[in-house]
Amino acid sequence: MTPPPLFDPVIHAPGRLQICAILSSVEAEFALLRDSLKVSDSVLSKHLKQLEDAGYIKLTKTPVDGRSRTWASLTPAGKKAFAAHVAELNRLAALTG
Repeated sequence: MTPPPLFDPVIHAPGRLQICAILSSVEAEFALLRDSLKVSDSVLSKHLKQLEDAGYIKLTKTPVDGRSRTWASLTPAGKKAFAAHVAELNRLAALTG
């Protein structure tokens, strides 16, 4: 019998999964994430807050041209959680092949 999927509930939501995928290779500015996901500022903010509360991302603000820009990056815990989540998706995909 195949064990049930062991998804990370914080990462599993499609928007948060996309954010982690983007951040797995680069640090990204808020606008880039928003535009990549095609969501509103408020929706992205909620996703980022959940990831930050879980300790999966770090948010930093930097001043640019008199405005504050928000940057996001995966923490070591976030990288580990994302890798485990992707491994579980790959395990499930292999079962169907």
